[in-house]
Amino acid sequence: MAVCARLCGAGQSRRCRRRQRHSQPHQDSDSDMDMDEEEEEERVVAGVLGSGASAGPPHPQSLLDLPPELLVEIFSSLPGTALPNLALVCKKFRQILNTETIWRRRCTEEFGMRDDLRKMEILGMSSRDLYVKLLHPYRHILGLWQPDIGPYGGLLNVVVDGLFIIGWMYLPPHDPRVEDPMRRRPLFRIHMWEKNKAAVECMYGHKGPHKGDIQTVKKDEFSTKCNQTDHHRMPGGRQEEFRTWLEEEWGRTLEDIFHEHMQELILMKFIYTSQYDNCLTYRRIYLPPCLPSDLLQPGLFKGTYGSHGLEIIMLSFHGSKAKATKLTGDPNVPAGQLTLEIDLNRPVRLPDLEHQRSIEELSRLVLGVHEEAQRGPQSRDAPSETAEGSDSAPPAGAEDVEPGAAASEAQPFVLPLGVMARNEVYPRTCKMCFYGTGLIAGHGFTSPERTPGLFVLFDDDHFGFIWLELKSFSLYSRLTDQLSHAQAPTLERFEAMLRNMQSWTS
Repeated sequence: MAVCARLCGAGQSRRCRRRQRHSQPHQDSDSDMDMDEEEEEERVVAGVLGSGASAGPPHPQSLLDLPPELLVEIFSSLPGTALPNLALVCKKFRQILNTETIWRRRCTEEFGMRDDLRKMEILGMSSRDLYVKLLHPYRHILGLWQPDIGPYGGLLNVVVDGLFIIGWMYLPPHDPRVEDPMRRRPLFRIHMWEKNKAAVECMYGHKGPHKGDIQTVKKDEFSTKCNQTDHHRMPGGRQEEFRTWLEEEWGRTLEDIFHEHMQELILMKFIYTSQYDNCLTYRRIYLPPCLPSDLLQPGLFKGTYGSHGLEIIMLSFHGSKAKATKLTGDPNVPAGQLTLEIDLNRPVRLPDLEHQRSIEELSRLVLGVHEEAQRGPQSRDAPSETAEGSDSAPPAGAEDVEPGAAASEAQPFVLPLGVMARNEVYPRTCKMCFYGTGLIAGHGFTSPERTPGLFVLFDDDHFGFIWLELKSFSLYSRLTDQLSHAQAPTLERFEAMLRNMQSWTS
């Protein structure tokens, strides 16, 4: 710090300090040693500066003595948040900070802009204006967010996209095509096309972009507001709006949906979500951290949920537990709730294909492990039946299987007869199976209950869950979209986010 202060001209120079030392010949040896070390530091720093500043003085005493091209290089390596304060130091620094090279590098390194900068410069917009008026003021909204839409939730990804900052709402594929890619719909965008200042536009509706607003509610929370809601209305009124929404949301007409209960759920969702077309609040969410011991890479998956259609969940690992948290939800189990909890210490050995087809056999296996789990950890030492029914064989929850252990060789898999599956195209081999529980509830999240089931790991990108009580099967497929600015800063922050998510919709 002393060396930096002297280079900036804030401390005593080396010569002044040397004169002061010679005028005090009775100082102890420790002080002399400190002085020698400081002089050595100065010589090293001066040598480094001198190697890059051939046109400057041989031993610069201050940053002001450095040539402008070296200052540009130094300032370019600093984070953009530090540059405004640096401009207040002196006139020379302020003038150097007008150099486009500095801001072009900040835009590239902090926000990934490259080719777009050349397009921007062709349009006459400077990198400095782009950074100062658009990227820096709105940097806090980049990343993943969950909209507050009651039980339905959602997934918003705010990114720098070309010369825009765009909020993309991620929608699951049409039910039951779980393997299809996610659908994206822009909700808002921010740009600098007019008057060289950032402008917010709402993208909702069918009449093109129109005026909107973004407000920061508090840390890790912001809201959007539409200032021209008439752009959301359609000439045919609510009926036309519903037909259009149904085609986008489900890829079919109401007449194509013969199940009466499913029709009611769809109408309910349209009525509820349409109330939020002019104002929405978003809360920040993070992608789960990845550890070498994890059974598979954690992340986001889309899965089938019966009449509710496809929903988005977040799979994360917590020691011997795997948890699947809903990012989108429904009136029964809303977004933010823990839909699946898997005990990685309790693997289940599947029988041969003939016995796999029997729901009674599967229930006997899983319920046996469930009873062990209810009795507590000590029950794992007691003998229990395996898939083959041998009393002398190891228990279904094997003690020698550690969380994240390498998966065994693939084995044949088939759903039991009588188990309903929205998507009948599922993998016919699996790697491992574990005991777990799934959350079920009545309408309005009444009487929630965790019921036993079977977690089936197919491969690194697919898993399934058999809900024994419901006699249904959910198939999950990984989201492969690249999501930037979404990693949790710490494990503690991620854990706190999960706890908060449950309180948002409880």
